[in-house]
Amino acid sequence: MVPFKPYTINVNGRLMMLDAPKVMGILNLTPDSFYPDSRKQTGEEIRERVAQLVAEGADMIDVGAYSSRPGADDVLAEEEMARLRHGLEILRMEAPDMVVSVDTFRADVATMCVEEYGVSIVNDISGGDMDGRMADVVARLRVPYIIMHMQGTPQTMQQAPLYNDDVCREVLRSLARRVDELHDRGIADVIVDPGFGFGKTMGHNYQLMERLEELHMLEAPLLVGVSRKSMVYRLLDIAPDEALNGTTCLHTVALMKGAHILRVHDVEACRQCVTMVNKLRESSIKIS
Repeated sequence: MVPFKPYTINVNGRLMMLDAPKVMGILNLTPDSFYPDSRKQTGEEIRERVAQLVAEGADMIDVGAYSSRPGADDVLAEEEMARLRHGLEILRMEAPDMVVSVDTFRADVATMCVEEYGVSIVNDISGGDMDGRMADVVARLRVPYIIMHMQGTPQTMQQAPLYNDDVCREVLRSLARRVDELHDRGIADVIVDPGFGFGKTMGHNYQLMERLEELHMLEAPLLVGVSRKSMVYRLLDIAPDEALNGTTCLHTVALMKGAHILRVHDVEACRQCVTMVNKLRESSIKIS
C-alpha cells in the first residue's frame, strides 16, 4: 500500500485538509449523462439528490451541466449556465455550507458559478485546453483547479485513442507540464486527474490504474473518477446501473495507491470503502 501524502487546499479562504481521502459526490444536471440514474433536472430531483449526497456523507459535491460522455452533443454556454443556475440555487438552499465544485471547461461559466454562487473549486476536463482564458480566470478567482488529462474532445476522444510512448508516461508528462504552467500563472492549488475513459482504450485505463502511484511525482493532490464507467461495465459485460461492485473494486485499488479524492455516484458505498482502506493503512503503520 502506498503511504498517504497529505495536502491542504484553500477553499473559500479556509484551509481544507486532505489528510485522508475525500468523497466527491456527483450531481449531474444533464439529460444525457452515460449513467441514466445520475440525471437530475427537475427541482424535486435535484433537492432529493442533494439531500442524499449530504446524508451519505459527501465531503464535496461536483455539479456539471455539460455531458462529457464519449460522442455527446455540444451544449451552448448559455444552456450550460441556465442549467447550473437552476441547480446551484437549489443546492445552496439545501446545503449552504457544502464545498461545491463546478465541472466545466468554460471560463465564463466558471466565473458565474464562483462569483454568483460561491462555488469553491473549478473542475476542468480539458485542463485549460478548450478555453485559453481559463487559467487566468482561475488565478483571478483564487480557487483550486482540477485539471484532467484528455486526448481530443468529448466528441472525438474515443474514436481512436493513440499513445506513441507509454500511456502512463505521456499522461504524467502532460500533467507535469500543465502543473508547472499553472503554478507560474499564480494558481497555487492544482489537483490532477489522469482522466480515466477520456481518450483512452480499456487497456490504457487499466495500465493507468495499475501504475497510478507514479502520478504522486507531480507533488499534487490526486483525483480519481472511475465511477460506473465503461472500464467497469464493458469489461464485465453489464450495464452502468449494475456496475457498483466493480466500481468499488477500483476505488479500493485507487485508495491503496494514495488517491486523495474519489469522484463518485454512490457516496455511501465509497465512504465504506474509504473507512476500510483507512483502517488497513492505520494497521500497517502500527505493525511497522
